[in-house]
Amino acid sequence: MNRAVCLLIAFVLLSLPFASANADSRYQRGPFSAAEAKPAPEWTISEWIRGPKTSIAELKGQVVVIDFFQLWCPGCKRFSIPLMSHWEKEFAREIAAGKLKLVSIHTVFEGHSYQSNDRLKAFVSEKKMEHPVGVDLQEKGQRLPRTMIDYRTRGTPEMSIIDKNGNIRFQKLGGFDVEWATGFVRDLLKEAATG
Repeated sequence: MNRAVCLLIAFVLLSLPFASANADSRYQRGPFSAAEAKPAPEWTISEWIRGPKTSIAELKGQVVVIDFFQLWCPGCKRFSIPLMSHWEKEFAREIAAGKLKLVSIHTVFEGHSYQSNDRLKAFVSEKKMEHPVGVDLQEKGQRLPRTMIDYRTRGTPEMSIIDKNGNIRFQKLGGFDVEWATGFVRDLLKEAATG
């Protein structure tokens, strides 16, 4: 096999997790109506790198967007981290008014020695992440971190959008239509909380 063919095969194989997540609707959960939605599990954070400690329970009454990411994840660097930065600006008034909360959770399921909290702190500073960033708790003897298990995420980047009642209304691995998602967040901000 010649070098060009080998490089093409390697590129396709490396692109598969992110590309397949974009192309395959099996990876999408939601959007759910308020009646169909299920409660968001509480996250379990071992350390908050940025922002004050918070919880799903404390954020009831706000729309919450969670970005499950890893600092070495190409799709995170290309899609979810820039999107969260964009939404920080796009929804600045709603965030300041306590109507919307953006949260990133560093959910490491591979490369633990490289993706240390020290590297994460430098990464958060370099990327100018202004919203809370927590580290998903890695329990002894567990291959996957706690919040990843509880939210049944399948990798990174994965995003969840939670309504004011604390219910997951959308969850997606990989990329998605940003214009649609921005409109969906705006729709959730208009919904009344029932609890």
